[in-house]
Amino acid sequence: MAFANEYRDVEAHGNTKLHVIHTNDKKQVAITLAQYERHLSLQRHKIIGIDLECTVFENFLADPRYTFAGFSIDGDKKRLERVNLEVANFVDIQKEWRVPEATKELDSLGDVTGMLIDDYYNNMKKITDEEHKRWATLPLSMRHIEYAAKDAYAAYEIWNRITLTQDGLRRAKLEKEEPPKKRARSSWGWGDADW
Repeated sequence: MAFANEYRDVEAHGNTKLHVIHTNDKKQVAITLAQYERHLSLQRHKIIGIDLECTVFENFLADPRYTFAGFSIDGDKKRLERVNLEVANFVDIQKEWRVPEATKELDSLGDVTGMLIDDYYNNMKKITDEEHKRWATLPLSMRHIEYAAKDAYAAYEIWNRITLTQDGLRRAKLEKEEPPKKRARSSWGWGDADW
């Protein structure tokens, strides 16, 4: 039985609120993905925070134009494989970036968000083991919706900040490597002129 539940103003972080749609209705998925694609077409970096629990959007996931960012994504990959879905460009932030002063092998979502966004995520109430078992129960509880929204937003925001930082470092390096423009003195005494 198809369902579509919409939740407006789900707190992701501070004043950032998300509009969450939890659905298994293929028409609703198609409408929502078309909206995402319109929005993403205007973005330089096409990054999507992802926290998969149960949905069907094969073409969107397979589109190499988009970068799907997540944390510890092995479980998400296995869930996708069970329904024959694969993400073309899936970044596991936990394997791609480290907190500079970390003392453990892999940083948690809380560690990285605490470093790059806000310590708020370190104190975020986790889903209990009993609640975690109910991810397959439809529809999800409001607590599950809120947790998934925060998780997806954090993954998006982290990878977006890392990408912007990398772009800035690349640009600065390129500008540093460019030979300086030659400047000549005008014989007319009107100051410097570019030649």
